[in-house]
Amino acid sequence: RLVILFTDELGHISHWRAIMAGSLAGMVATVVTYPTDVIKTRLIVQNRLEPSYEGILHAFYKIYHQEGLLALYRGVSPAILGAIPFSAGSFFVYINLDKIWQEPIVHFTPLQNFINGCVAAGVAQTLSFPFETVKRKMQAQSPWLPHYGAVDVHFTGMTDCFRQTVKNKGVLGLWSGLTPSLLKIVPYFGVMFSTFEFCKRVCLYRNGYIESPLNYKLTPGVDQSLQPQELKELLLRRENFEPRKSALEN
Repeated sequence: RLVILFTDELGHISHWRAIMAGSLAGMVATVVTYPTDVIKTRLIVQNRLEPSYEGILHAFYKIYHQEGLLALYRGVSPAILGAIPFSAGSFFVYINLDKIWQEPIVHFTPLQNFINGCVAAGVAQTLSFPFETVKRKMQAQSPWLPHYGAVDVHFTGMTDCFRQTVKNKGVLGLWSGLTPSLLKIVPYFGVMFSTFEFCKRVCLYRNGYIESPLNYKLTPGVDQSLQPQELKELLLRRENFEPRKSALEN
């Protein structure tokens, strides 16, 4: 829906408008699902010998009643801001794939699409990871948890968290934990990207636009600008008006 808002009269969208649409979509998704992310972090950092939460519902109930509704959105600011470099980084890689491989995107193999997803995710996650670090620290810190959630620095807000982290851990402290994060997110996006491209080819093949789901070779004589239903109606009319062959000709 957001992409439609940024398209022109011909249905085209520029790269930078696509980045803006992707960033806004990421922000909306982050805000909607953010409380579950806070609960996940709290369940991870709690003391296993003396757990503060018994499960997801208990954590949600306890955080809401002890710390208030806003506690479920603690750290949402760096999460929203982090969506911008993540989207910008992934789109920057995507729009330059043809230059990297020195061939059109439509000729990419499933292995190339997998590598493309891995590279895009790696670049995007590296650029946005400082915001991820601050977000996790803000989610974990709580006066109701032992040792304030065992956060290594104490802070009053997002800006102070950045400052305290750099002061105590150095600039590279903002990228602490990047390696395990990449080991998770890089193959995830590689599989997702290659699966998306393959499913797109299957849909194009089933609607008659390409000859095979294994490549993007266009079907001869098919107007690629037609909508799927328009293409089906055109092919149906051709079959109805095509002269039938006699048994002898068959």
